[in-house]
Amino acid sequence: MRIIYLLLFLLAAATGYAQTAKPTINDLSFMAGTWTQDHEWGWMEEHWSKPMGNCMASSFRCVKDGKVVFYEFMVIEQDSSGPVLKLRHFNAGNIAWEDKNSPVEFVVLSIQKNSVVFESRDKTLKITYTVVPEKQMNIILDEKNKEGIWSATSFNLKYSKN
Repeated sequence: MRIIYLLLFLLAAATGYAQTAKPTINDLSFMAGTWTQDHEWGWMEEHWSKPMGNCMASSFRCVKDGKVVFYEFMVIEQDSSGPVLKLRHFNAGNIAWEDKNSPVEFVVLSIQKNSVVFESRDKTLKITYTVVPEKQMNIILDEKNKEGIWSATSFNLKYSKN
């Protein structure tokens, strides 16, 4: 009987440990690649590098009617609490939206196989990245307005070798 209790204790301890393990950059490797979509905002292209040196980097561009709508540059860097997404937006001409010392920062809210949810530090934005077997990256941008009401915008990008 003691052996059964010991095994149950060890199983519970192992399960608890697995649930509290901190996510790492390598857990986000499913995002790597070039992803594209023809969206109502314009033609979108997002490239994510593979994890290397405790970081991933991404460039994004949105072009409509032959003109830049906006760019984004994103990095995910490992810190002591886990991966942190840092994002900056740019207009044509490389004109930044955010202050040079203040990218929009997101922490991991949840992570599962091939899916991660990031939440901004001010808790007004969430970005969910999910890669499905059909080589599609679904991105959901959730935004909270001043009245506290959430709205979602969905993007469904396809994997591209270019």
